[in-house]
Formats: sequence, structure tokens, C-alpha cells
Amino acid sequence: MRYLLDTHAFLWFVLDDQRISAKAKLIIEDSKNKIYFSAASAWEIAIKTELARLKIKGDLDSFIIEQLSTNSFAPLSITISHSLYTKHLPQVHKDPFDRIIIAQSKLENLPLISKDKKIRKYKITTVW
Repeated sequence: MRYLLDTHAFLWFVLDDQRISAKAKLIIEDSKNKIYFSAASAWEIAIKTELARLKIKGDLDSFIIEQLSTNSFAPLSITISHSLYTKHLPQVHKDPFDRIIIAQSKLENLPLISKDKKIRKYKITTVW
């Protein structure tokens, strides 16, 4: 099966944070599943590290590239279709990163691995 990681799910998994659910961890670790990492998450992590709201040891570029390789995560680019689809989403979430990830989940038919309860209000499949 194919899944898309929300930013916190990616971080909690790769940093071995106890907040990740057992179900999410099993899905991510299952080699039969293809796990996607959104360019929106890379962008969000870059901004948060620049604002000192998130600390990543070492070089951020190397960290992201290493994690994608080590965990066999597939990068998912942001397309114009993803961007334009956000206008069709209800205003449940105002966070632009969440909105683009929701659009990607919907348009690419990828269940979203996310703990975010607000995201469950959208017409997408979520797992946690």
C-alpha cells in the first residue's frame, strides 16, 4: 500500500520519538508499503529550523536526504494541481503546509499518516 507522511509523523519516526503510534510505526516499517515524503514537509522543517522552533543535529539538507535514503521514503513534489486544489478545501486548517499535504493526500489517493485531529475533518483517509 502507499501512504503519505505528515511532517510530525516523519520527524517522530526518524527521531525515534515515543509520540509516534505503534500502528503508524508498523506501517512505516513495513517494506511492502511505499511511504511518501512531501516537499511541503521539507519546506516546513526548513522554516521551523531557521526560526529555531525545531532543532536538527548537523546539516539539514544532509539529514533529510539521509532519512529519505535510509528509510526508502519516496519524495513527493508539489504540483500546480496540488496547489490549486487547496482552494477547494474547507477552512478547517489555516496552516498552508497542512493544506498542501491534505491536497496531495486527496489527489494522489494516499492515506495520510497523521495524529492531527483537525485533518480527520477532511475527506481523506488518515491512519494513526
